[in-house]
Amino acid sequence: MNYKVDFSSIEWQSPLPGVRFKAFVEGNRRVRLAEYTSDFVEPDWCTKGHIGYVIEGRFEIDFDGRVVQYAQGDGIFIPPGEEHKHKARILSDTAKVLLVEDI
Repeated sequence: MNYKVDFSSIEWQSPLPGVRFKAFVEGNRRVRLAEYTSDFVEPDWCTKGHIGYVIEGRFEIDFDGRVVQYAQGDGIFIPPGEEHKHKARILSDTAKVLLVEDI
C-alpha cells in the first residue's frame, strides 16, 4: 500500500482542450490534481460524484440552472447521479483543483 501520492512522478494527461490532470488510482478511488484554463468547455453534463478542494483560481458550476461559484480555499462536494448533473466554467485565467472520485 502506498500512503503517499507523489504527483511529481505522474505524467500529465489532457483529455480536452483547457484541462490537464495527474491521476493516482488505488482500488476504486482516484485522486486527481487538475488544472483548467478559461478555454475549457465541458461538452456534456457530468453525473459523476466529486469531492475536492480549490487550490487556486475561480470557477462556477452549473447544476442544471443553479449556478454555484467556487474560489481558492473552497471545498467541493457533488454526489453522483442525474439529479446532481453539472458543468463547470472557469472564471479566472486558470484554476487548480484537487479531486477525489469513485471510479
